[in-house]
Amino acid sequence: MTLLDIQNLTVEYPSRHGVFKAVSGASLTVEPGEIHGLVGESGAGKSTIGAAIMGLLERPGHIAGGTIAFKSDLISGLDAVAMQDLRGKKISMIFQDPLTSLNPLLTVGEQLMETISLHLGLSQNAAQQRATALLERVGIPDPALRLRQYPHQYSGGMRQRVVIALALCSEPDVIIADEPTTALDVAVQAQILDLIKDLARERQVGVILVTHDMGVIADTTDRVTVMYRGEVVESGTTAQVMGAPNHAYTKSLIAAVPRPQVKLKRFSQISYGGRETRFAIEDIARNWTRVETQADTPLLSVRNLEKRFPIAKSIFPGHSTYLTAVDDVSFDIMPGEVFGVVGESGSGKSTVARLISGLYPLDKGTVEFAGQIVSDPRDKAAVMQFRRDIQMIFQDPYSSLNPRMRVLDIIAEPIRHHKILSGSALTKRVHELLEQVGLGAAAAAKFPHEFSGGQRQRISIARALATQPRFLICDEPTSALDVSIQAQILNILKDLQDHLGLTMLFISHDLPVVRQMCDRVAVMQKGRLLELQDTETLFAAPQTDYTKELLTLMPHLEGLSDEGLDI
Repeated sequence: MTLLDIQNLTVEYPSRHGVFKAVSGASLTVEPGEIHGLVGESGAGKSTIGAAIMGLLERPGHIAGGTIAFKSDLISGLDAVAMQDLRGKKISMIFQDPLTSLNPLLTVGEQLMETISLHLGLSQNAAQQRATALLERVGIPDPALRLRQYPHQYSGGMRQRVVIALALCSEPDVIIADEPTTALDVAVQAQILDLIKDLARERQVGVILVTHDMGVIADTTDRVTVMYRGEVVESGTTAQVMGAPNHAYTKSLIAAVPRPQVKLKRFSQISYGGRETRFAIEDIARNWTRVETQADTPLLSVRNLEKRFPIAKSIFPGHSTYLTAVDDVSFDIMPGEVFGVVGESGSGKSTVARLISGLYPLDKGTVEFAGQIVSDPRDKAAVMQFRRDIQMIFQDPYSSLNPRMRVLDIIAEPIRHHKILSGSALTKRVHELLEQVGLGAAAAAKFPHEFSGGQRQRISIARALATQPRFLICDEPTSALDVSIQAQILNILKDLQDHLGLTMLFISHDLPVVRQMCDRVAVMQKGRLLELQDTETLFAAPQTDYTKELLTLMPHLEGLSDEGLDI
């Protein structure tokens, strides 16, 4: 019996400007034990299909046509009470953003136990045991301790694993996984995908896997449906769609995927529909003031960095418990180099970036930039110049932009802070930056919520370039973006490095992206630096067992079409 049968589904959002069709005539089925991949760019309608199945469409969105059936029973017309009985117990959903799907006022254990008790009717003691087992199953260390902690005490990847554990609580028949591995490193990603495959194989659970990661699709799914602007453009077995795509959009989408086995000159961008974005790097380079640095002298040197965070505080000295997030880390970054840092979630990558940038105070160690110690807050002149010379592009383009500020003020803020320009000259600089990142000067009057994720990330890049920095920290800059927008952003970063000689610290859990972007790579585990090599050597001959394991777990994409690659 088919678990899910979606036929000619149409979802509409009426507004005063007219009716927007988020999904138009989409059809797909999910069989017991099948993992069905749903791919496409941001805005293609993938998540809307998942929300329609769950009865979670945001008002005034509604199903305007077509049907959704669960085990031959029509569910697309059920009322709220009937859907509540079905939702969670029979059909579960893994949401993309773990921060918005977890209650910040409740411990992780309370949230898990509440769901388990509601759907399975277990006692509190039995629910606690099951919650502990679920956390262990999704790879969270010390699950008994972690049950008593709040979501903010988890890293982004660990919060995503909690959300997955919540979806598994009720042992559902169908799981809709909406970007379940977006914030996860390759080790945890492999663990979660193995768990999903085990559920499909052993318990005959049907899975709809919504993702922009084509490597995950190639390695995990049985069938694939490709969507473009709300419509299904291609569907078939994974081997056929990924290896020999028929539709021009599918070919273009696959060509944008970073390859781990070969270095590309540039990432292929989505050309279907004539939507390739122009980035005016020549205009930026023409007006850029370069600061010459000796090529054989490190631009940035960090020595013996250490950072500890309290886990459990005590009024008695020596009784507090601390987590050592960064433990005696040292490295140099040369001028014009792209220096990569990789490692699993919680390994200390982002903490190192925040220590270097001054967002976290150091417990021990020093940061030296262009020959000056900048980790000493008493040298205010050196710190202020360093803050102008170093800028950061954050992982999440949603939370790194102030939603109450217009784009003009967001980009102008660092220029005003460093007293570089004012008045009409400042406005002119902001408009130029927006033109140069392909958004246009008209974007200055808008708010962040009026842009897509990729456009927001380009606003972040414009803000980072506003002070003409010498050093960019890129903390997972593309992890939340689909492959087409990722290609745009990575090409922008490549152009900045090539034309302006910018030095970059590039943090990512996406090893194929690191393979394409970085000159040297540092591997971190549990706060320590395990290995540091040039990129080609690291990928060809890793020295530590941990690095070898990471590379083994990396999607190799052998089945993907190579049409359109710029090798």
